[in-house]
Amino acid sequence: MREFSESYLSRTREGMWADSRAALEPLALESHDRVLDVGCGTGELSRVLAAESPGEVIGCDADPDLLAAASEHVPVVTGDAVRLPFPDDAFDLVVCQALLINLPEPAAALAEFARVSRDLVAAVEPDNAAVEVDSSVDAEDDLERRARRAYLDGVQTDVSLGADAREAFETAGLEVCETRRYDHVRTVEPPYGEPALVAARRKATGAGLADDRETMLSGALTEAEYDDLRGSWREMGRTVIDQMEAGEYRREEAVPFFVTVGRVSESRP
Repeated sequence: MREFSESYLSRTREGMWADSRAALEPLALESHDRVLDVGCGTGELSRVLAAESPGEVIGCDADPDLLAAASEHVPVVTGDAVRLPFPDDAFDLVVCQALLINLPEPAAALAEFARVSRDLVAAVEPDNAAVEVDSSVDAEDDLERRARRAYLDGVQTDVSLGADAREAFETAGLEVCETRRYDHVRTVEPPYGEPALVAARRKATGAGLADDRETMLSGALTEAEYDDLRGSWREMGRTVIDQMEAGEYRREEAVPFFVTVGRVSESRP
């Protein structure tokens, strides 16, 4: 499973549910007494679940450093998504966010979620192949598409699972109740916050692409093509910084998420 830093999770998930929580309505949070957030990371979703549910919300993650941050908001337990440290039927809702896309066998995790849930299982997963970027830097959208294609070609898990999670749910023996789409839109505009400035510097140095170099080269991308992409990427980053200094840089990124909810079968063993 891929590992993520606390700063990465905070940067990519910050404010995700700030504008609307309508996509979470099928979870019926108001009617659940015990909720488990698997792969909770630093607890961004856990906080929302705790705010919307009158019952107890517990966060679970394999990374103790991330759990330290999540523990400021909800009780936490260290555990693996496919070997949860809970007895059967311990919760009435088990949910995850952006977890299944990083697992080699998402259906196996969903089957484990179903084991510890007596009612519902839900997954909030993105379709990373359908991300859309609108930027004041002309080259940024095209370069991000090229980088995304190379990354998707090399990654070993289905990072576009969100739109097609139904199959994994059904393989796990869950009856799919509903799927809702929610677009998480991240906007960068003046005045620029520290996360936006950090992201711009990482573009200008090529650090972001360097993090994904191994994955990109695992696909069809050649080293020469990677070097060409990274050179163009760094040039684009310098343009981003120039526009920021002039107060002219604007960027909007829309990541489609799909909230899939399944019911645990009454006929399970």
